[in-house]
Amino acid sequence: MELAVLDITGKDTGRKVELSNDVFGIEPNDHAIYLDVKQYLANQRQGTHKSKERAEITGSTRKIKKQKGTGTARAGSIKSGVFRGGGRMFGPRPRNYSFKLNKNLKRLARKSALSIQANDKNLVVIEDLNFETPKTKNFVDVLKALELDTKKSLFVLGNDNANVYLSSRNLKNSKVVKASEINTYGVLNANKVVITESSLEGINSNLSK
Repeated sequence: MELAVLDITGKDTGRKVELSNDVFGIEPNDHAIYLDVKQYLANQRQGTHKSKERAEITGSTRKIKKQKGTGTARAGSIKSGVFRGGGRMFGPRPRNYSFKLNKNLKRLARKSALSIQANDKNLVVIEDLNFETPKTKNFVDVLKALELDTKKSLFVLGNDNANVYLSSRNLKNSKVVKASEINTYGVLNANKVVITESSLEGINSNLSK
C-alpha cells in the first residue's frame, strides 16, 4: 500500500511511502484485538476498591435478641449485613486486574488494528514534527491543517520529542506516542492515525518480528 507524504500544512510533498503488507495489510484477528484491548483496560484499573465487612465494623458483640420466641428471624450481631450500619456482604476487596498475554498475540492485535485503520483509509503519513518550543498553538495549527481539530487523533513519532509531546498534552482529543508505545486500544480509539516518516521503520521493526 502506498500513501502520499504530507507536510505539516497538509500539502502533498510529492513523495510516497510504501506501507508493509505484513503490518498494515493483514487479515484482522478480532479475538486478538479483543484480548489486547481487554488487557489494556484492565491495566488502567487501580483495584483499590474496598468496603467494610462484618468483622471490620465497630459495634457491640452481644446477641441482640433471644434465639427463639420472637417470631422473627434469629440474629446474633448488630454488625450483620442485614442491618443498617452493618458490614457489606461479599463487598469489593483490593485486587490486581492485570493478566498476561504472550508477545506474539499482542503483536498480532496491533497489526490487526493498524490494518483496520489502513483499510478504512484512516492513516495519514506526514513529515517529521519538530517544534522549537513547546506551544499548544503550534500543535493546534497542525491539527487544523490536517482537518483533525474536531476529531480524535493519534500521532506516532519516531523518537522522543518533548516539545511535540508537551504541545499536545492539553488537548483531550489528541495523543502523541512513540512507535514503540503503540497499543491496540489507542489505534482503534482514534478517528485518524497520523504516522511520521521516521516512525515507519520503528513500527515495522517492532511488529514484523
